[in-house]
Amino acid sequence: MVTYLLSLLLEAMVWDGAFCSLGEGRRQWQQPSTPEPFNQSQSFLHGTFPPGFLWGTGTSAFQTEGASDRDGKGPSIWDHFTHTAPHRGVGGVADTASDSYTQWEEDVEALGYLGMHSYAFSLSWPRLFPDGVATSQPNMVAVEHYGRLLDRLRERGIEPVVTLFHWDLPQVLQEHYGGWKNDTLVGLFDVYAAFCFRTYGGRVRYWITMHNPYLVAVQGYGTGVHAPGETGDSTAPFIVAHNLIRAHAKAWHTYNTHFRPTQKGQVSLVLGSHWMVPHRGQTTPANVELCQQSMEAVLGWFANPIFRDGDYPASMRSTHRGLLPEFTPEEKLWVQGTADFFALSFGPNNLRLGRSLAHYGQMVFPDLRRVLGWVRLEYGDLSVLVAEGGWFSDAAVEREDTVAIYLMKRLINQVLQAIVFDGVRVFGYTAWSLVDGFEWNYGYSVRRGLFYVDFSQANRTRVPKTTAQFYRQVVKDNGFPGNETTREVKGRFPCDFHWGVAASTLQVNFHPYSPQFMDPHLYSWNLTGDGALRPVQGVKLHTRMPQCTDYLAIRGHLGIFESTGASHYRFALNWSLILPHGDLSNVDTEALRYYRCLLTELHKQGLEAMVTLYYPTNRVPLLGLPGPLHGSGGWLNGSTVEAFQSYAALCYRELGPWVSYWITINEPNRLVDAYKSGEEQHLAAHNLLLAHAKVWRLYEREYLSQQGGLVSLALHADWAEPANPFLESHATATQRFLLFELGRFLDPLLGGREGEGKSGMYPPEVRRYLEERARVMGLPGSPLPHFTDREREELRGALGFIALNHFTTRLVSPRPYSPQTAPPKPQQPQPPDHDCLLMSDPTWASSGLGQAVVPWGLRRVLHWVKERYGGGLPVVVTASGVDDQAPLKDLLRQHYIKSYLEEALRARQLDGVNLKGFYIWKLQDRHAPQFGLITSFQHQSQPKASIATYREIIDRSGFPGNNVTSSCRDSNHRTVCSICAHISENKPLLFFASCLLITLAVLVAVIIVIVRRKRTRRRRVGVPVCPVPLGMKCQLWERVALQRVTDRIHVVRR
Repeated sequence: MVTYLLSLLLEAMVWDGAFCSLGEGRRQWQQPSTPEPFNQSQSFLHGTFPPGFLWGTGTSAFQTEGASDRDGKGPSIWDHFTHTAPHRGVGGVADTASDSYTQWEEDVEALGYLGMHSYAFSLSWPRLFPDGVATSQPNMVAVEHYGRLLDRLRERGIEPVVTLFHWDLPQVLQEHYGGWKNDTLVGLFDVYAAFCFRTYGGRVRYWITMHNPYLVAVQGYGTGVHAPGETGDSTAPFIVAHNLIRAHAKAWHTYNTHFRPTQKGQVSLVLGSHWMVPHRGQTTPANVELCQQSMEAVLGWFANPIFRDGDYPASMRSTHRGLLPEFTPEEKLWVQGTADFFALSFGPNNLRLGRSLAHYGQMVFPDLRRVLGWVRLEYGDLSVLVAEGGWFSDAAVEREDTVAIYLMKRLINQVLQAIVFDGVRVFGYTAWSLVDGFEWNYGYSVRRGLFYVDFSQANRTRVPKTTAQFYRQVVKDNGFPGNETTREVKGRFPCDFHWGVAASTLQVNFHPYSPQFMDPHLYSWNLTGDGALRPVQGVKLHTRMPQCTDYLAIRGHLGIFESTGASHYRFALNWSLILPHGDLSNVDTEALRYYRCLLTELHKQGLEAMVTLYYPTNRVPLLGLPGPLHGSGGWLNGSTVEAFQSYAALCYRELGPWVSYWITINEPNRLVDAYKSGEEQHLAAHNLLLAHAKVWRLYEREYLSQQGGLVSLALHADWAEPANPFLESHATATQRFLLFELGRFLDPLLGGREGEGKSGMYPPEVRRYLEERARVMGLPGSPLPHFTDREREELRGALGFIALNHFTTRLVSPRPYSPQTAPPKPQQPQPPDHDCLLMSDPTWASSGLGQAVVPWGLRRVLHWVKERYGGGLPVVVTASGVDDQAPLKDLLRQHYIKSYLEEALRARQLDGVNLKGFYIWKLQDRHAPQFGLITSFQHQSQPKASIATYREIIDRSGFPGNNVTSSCRDSNHRTVCSICAHISENKPLLFFASCLLITLAVLVAVIIVIVRRKRTRRRRVGVPVCPVPLGMKCQLWERVALQRVTDRIHVVRR
């Protein structure tokens, strides 16, 4: 016995020596989630897993085998529980389940389809030993069944990962001993494990003694949700957990002593876990400590004795004093280190525990990377197998499990991040599960399988779900290899590229105002009295006309814009301000003069303007329209089209000489969303298109030859991807969405793919869809209006360039429809006629407002536009940006600007897109930090760090691959303009300084003249003689008189 304890002590010393810095799990809440230049908790890592990574899937016997009473199988506690206490769950039994006992060969074929490297399955203890005692004669039919399965797996090159106990305890042991509450089961389990090691060990390299013992103890003997369904004894879960740990340790020692030398296998147990994040993201020491205690109360309950010091966490010993059994000193040494790798279960069974989970006031969050990092910090540099990873779908989802794809993608990528960023030695991932089965207390109400099983059909055919197709691709690629969007791009944009900044409607600020030389009054200064200036009555002076320099706000605004280094400024006019009544009966000339002054100042500084005529606010009730126009129906009334034409003519005439690029309407495809019904939306879109075409023709007819500008309309152009890339219905819905969003407005102007050379018509695909939709829904007809011949003629080619506002990428799926679907209530907005649902990939980086940062989406939307409409017209990205809550150090925006411009360059270089400009949205924040390049706080403006990023790209005209500046930008010109701008900004000071200098010069000149005259006179006359006797002094008046007489004599002589 002494020798045995000494060997255990030596093993413990070796174990402790290997991990000298344990118990540091708290650090996991104090370190950033990614080393990228911005804090991005949902970042996606492109990369591959280590060579030889063990990709697998798994099942458990009770959930999938069925055949509950065939070939000599005895009942398990779950058989008894589901038949006698169906009220504990959602009902259902697993008598047939997925029928894997019969269809095991189909399961192996499914593994081959997936390309699996491993298969985790459990042996059924009551099938091998119906009486639960492994010293008795085994059920040889069952022994041979598992032997055939193992042989077939080895033939297919699939590594088996075999679990001895996955919750299906023989019912006879529950009845005779009370189940795991009785420590007799420790010995019985050891005998059963030894039989399995001896029988199958030559074909098994990885053994799992038991799966997620936490749920066995808490759910089986605490809440009663799992079999055997016991409740009411507060000590039972702790006793059960204690016996499970001892049973595992005993089986490990049995393998280590008797089987490891010959079989060379490894043994562990699967431990389930959740993850906690501090309340409201506040990583205070108190919150971190509570999160740590929550992890210790679930994962640490079982991991601490085995992977650390042989005892329960100190927090549990303190919290559950009197309930928690104690290990003897010998048991601590005996339990410690009884696992050859760390096997982790991370899925809904732990994350959905609800109130039974120890929250400690913190929040549960599904972050597998964080759990893996915590395990490394808490228990050392262990080899880790993710033995169960995955989520669930509702039973009605069947095989098109789109959401499950992204949850799987996220979990697997979190494992990759843990390997790459955190140094966790994960050697395998097990996607749970292979086939749909009986999901414990949830019965058949949820599905977790990669293969769909129709439980209403006797044959239980396996059909791969879309998650199976996705996982198959991940396994084939060994992860998420990078593509050309992840590789560095080198090149420059052309010299005439628009480096722009965009803003919304420009606010007209008449104050502060500097009315220099405009006051006609003459003032008297009461110098000796109160010092006041009082106007002289009846005197009026001539004054100059008002000048642009009087508007001090313009000077400051343009100074802010110049700090960005951009060459083009896009802003919008305020229609309702210029024409308050919506017509020319009342024109705000001062507002026009303000805009004119801004444009002339831009022009003086060598900068160009892109001006938007109508910038909808999307705020009811006016939507940015003059009140009378909105009151008469807005864009549902054709009179608004004519009013817009009059407004545009005024702007062209008054402002056109200083504007090179016009945007008639900003994002009409978003404006129509403000209307409730589909009929109203289509009519509004129809009138918006006609309004644009009329003002475009007006400019072409009356102003183009003189002003030489280009006119377009700007569309909101987010990219769309099929939410499920493996379903044709999703691909079709995505194209339909793009046609409704972009084609509905561009096809009438430029034509489309189906009608080369034709335009003035809506996309045929849209019209056909709406007609078929109306027929199916029993509607009278398509709500899409028709253009007249004259309108079609006006629309054809009415676009000087293609203007696109791009921010993000959406995932699109078709909206499910059935005749039984209840129509929306009249007061509720109707779903869009494109019948598409939008979602986002949770693995994409996202901003504080939830905007997904997807740089490659910009390139794809530009390519789509080129493919449909050709490359003849230039394309300008007229707005693109992201919100960033940082007041100054906006790292997310810096990443956004760089990555999106890289994709813009790829679109030019690789796809041949005629891209002519890129405008950052937007110039300045009004209140809290969001999209602006400039932040405003307490009326003080400060540039954010992203301005430096943008300026650097501008200076280099893109990404030339070195640090040289652009050769095509005339830096001298910009320097001169900067000096001129500086002079312009300080005109009053410079005027005062000039006056002062002139005055000083005049004074100096006068002094010089006086001095020189005096010197000349003295040289000519000499010293005057005083006519007084010698020895007397000449008085001053005598000298002056004599000098005057002498001067007169000189005059007479001349």
